[in-house]
Amino acid sequence: MFDLHSRKIIFLILLLAAGFNKVSAQEYTQINLPYSDERWLHYGFSIGVHSSSFKLNYSDTFVESLDSVQSIMPMNSFGFTLGMIADFKLHEQFNLRVLPRFSFSEFKTEFTFIGDTSNFSSVENIEATFIEIPIMIKYKSQRHKNFRMYMVAGVVPGFEMSGKKRKERSENKLLIAGSNLSIEVGFGVDMYYPLFKFSPEIRYSRGLVNVLKEDEYGYSEGIDRLSTHSISLFFQFSD
Repeated sequence: MFDLHSRKIIFLILLLAAGFNKVSAQEYTQINLPYSDERWLHYGFSIGVHSSSFKLNYSDTFVESLDSVQSIMPMNSFGFTLGMIADFKLHEQFNLRVLPRFSFSEFKTEFTFIGDTSNFSSVENIEATFIEIPIMIKYKSQRHKNFRMYMVAGVVPGFEMSGKKRKERSENKLLIAGSNLSIEVGFGVDMYYPLFKFSPEIRYSRGLVNVLKEDEYGYSEGIDRLSTHSISLFFQFSD
């Protein structure tokens, strides 16, 4: 009996020791970039993919007198962005971020026309490359070891790189303006590594201005307003 109880006691001691060692190991987890958040300026770069589309409002002409068009339907398309990061510390939990980027996007719109015998469709595909300069406020949670959650929000002015020359060469019948303004909101997580900080982030963008431009083919007659919408996934690396 004594031998049986002694074995149980030894086993319990070993079990408690193993648990203590595990807790101690967790307490002494290596903290990467321990002084990173004390710096007032950080640089980096980002790579992103996005799904974008137009949000469309029909015009009174479409409702009342445009008999040749049955429907105008925006479609989702994928694109990507490449950008730089300048991150300024304002407070322990607030940063100002300036994120200049190149955005390569497609905007597809399907027009369904009413024919003599049957309906037929035509897809207008607008390819656009914008220089965008997001200016955003970042709100950060308290850092937990090598992780920190955050939220971002801000405005994004954008200008098409190729300007009027692209439109003059374009075969598109639906045209958009060469500038845009949108708001973006999102959330992400800062992950601290020994040499850099990796921050995956999801953002939603909503256009504030009407980017529709009148065309000579009459494609804009049935549309009162076009604005851009997108959902993006960014992979950001900074020092």
